[in-house]
Amino acid sequence: MPELATGRERRRTGDPDSLAALLGGRRASLDATLPPVAFVVAWLLANRSVAWGVAAALTLGVLLAGFRLVRGDRPAAVLLGLLGVAVASVIALRTGRAADFFVVQLASNAASLLAWTLSIVLRRPLLGIVVGTLLRQRGRWRHDPDLLAAYIRASWIWVAQYAVRVVVFGALYAVDAVVALGIARVALSWPLVALCIAVSAWVLRRSLPKTHPGIRRPRGS
Repeated sequence: MPELATGRERRRTGDPDSLAALLGGRRASLDATLPPVAFVVAWLLANRSVAWGVAAALTLGVLLAGFRLVRGDRPAAVLLGLLGVAVASVIALRTGRAADFFVVQLASNAASLLAWTLSIVLRRPLLGIVVGTLLRQRGRWRHDPDLLAAYIRASWIWVAQYAVRVVVFGALYAVDAVVALGIARVALSWPLVALCIAVSAWVLRRSLPKTHPGIRRPRGS
């Protein structure tokens, strides 16, 4: 699922119909990336010790969570991120395999790939659900055929994003490429999300008729 922007991030954006304004989440992506990087760095420095890698990841995760809570970020989102680090750490410690620290990331992206694909097949595109929820539209966008079709087309971009992650993470995990997994975790985080938002926003705009009032004003509602 996309990392959602905090209220502070949304207030700083200018275009009210911009997907970047609604979905932002750069800070959340950065916070999710740092613990895996800490894990890989500590694992290398400690002669490939999984325990030291886990200690570094958990320490940084707790510090980031505390910092975000003090700054007033949503507790649920902060604690969910910390839970992900904790689960990844437990798995890696139990198996003793460093690459298993990234198995949660692989599984979550595979689940997201399936969920986004099914949402399109069922004509309940998740992009429309996420944006409609943020705009408090209570599903009114689904009664607008043009907007529904546009959300379906734009949602395929998110499917492609998750497919790229599953292929890359899966291939690196299969060959136990721990350092490469860490690099991929950074490269396929905010840079890929930003590209996905930009392309899906372009597809959304191009899919709507020129006379359409925009995503904030669904027709037929």
